[in-house]
Amino acid sequence: MDVSIIIPTYNRLWSLPIAIESCRHTKCTAEIIVVDDGSDDGTWEWLNQQQGLVIVRQEHLGKCWAVNCGYSLARGKYVKFLDSDDLITNGSLDEQFQLAEANLSDIVVSGYHLIDQAGQLLKDQPWIECDDFIAQQLGECDGSHYSAFLFTKEILTDIPHRPDYAFRDDRMLILEVALKHPKVAIYQGFALQHRVHQYDRLQSTTGLRQSAQNFQHLNLYKFITGQLILENQFNERRKVAAATKLWPLAQWIAIYSLNEAVQVAKWGHSLNPNFKIPDKGLRGWLYKYFGFKRTEQLLKIRRTIVKLFK
Repeated sequence: MDVSIIIPTYNRLWSLPIAIESCRHTKCTAEIIVVDDGSDDGTWEWLNQQQGLVIVRQEHLGKCWAVNCGYSLARGKYVKFLDSDDLITNGSLDEQFQLAEANLSDIVVSGYHLIDQAGQLLKDQPWIECDDFIAQQLGECDGSHYSAFLFTKEILTDIPHRPDYAFRDDRMLILEVALKHPKVAIYQGFALQHRVHQYDRLQSTTGLRQSAQNFQHLNLYKFITGQLILENQFNERRKVAAATKLWPLAQWIAIYSLNEAVQVAKWGHSLNPNFKIPDKGLRGWLYKYFGFKRTEQLLKIRRTIVKLFK
């Protein structure tokens, strides 16, 4: 088996059939593993009527458990992860496979298309060439989407999707792979059709789930930077890259816990003392002249007033 395509799904019968269809008709030998995470919309009944799939059903445990279940069944030399609301671009899987084989690559990276619910193109996001894969994935520039990548199964042997980072599991996986200094090949096309839609998705959160997502995102950076420090590889460039992501993270955390947010902002500034606040207009002015804590206090008052008058 050349490639195993792992598709976790939960109540996505509206998009799953076309996602699966995008995986078919390859020249390389590919298996499509679909793990139903306890759907109640008829997904399992539909899957049992299809041909040419490896299907598994589990209790509703979440995406990480579903993907890990699929990975345990994978027989391919390479692995492709695909969300059940996205699509593989026609012909790209064969081309990525050929590129991997020709270059003995651990990963074949790629850009992606952003599409709407009807499949219309919204944006091209090409792969940005960068000579430091770790810095890129930490936040130096766009790191693409992991479903646009093709991984060797071997490099993922000890890197599962981690439930402790469920809202950022894909970024965590890529960074853990990056720490292994993989041999990377670049596919110049767009291997993924990443869909924007009105339905619920794991990365779109509010309330308590938003707090959990921010907590996981922060712990991800603590873990990865900690590993880089242990390996004496947390250089200035990577510190600057991490600081770029810590600033918006501090802003999100401030909505729920101002004191913790202040600590994150200070951490980012310690990594990059020359950090320039990216916010424009009045907000940018407030951060510059009043500081992070006082500005967030003012923004909290504003949010409260807006709620009162809704």
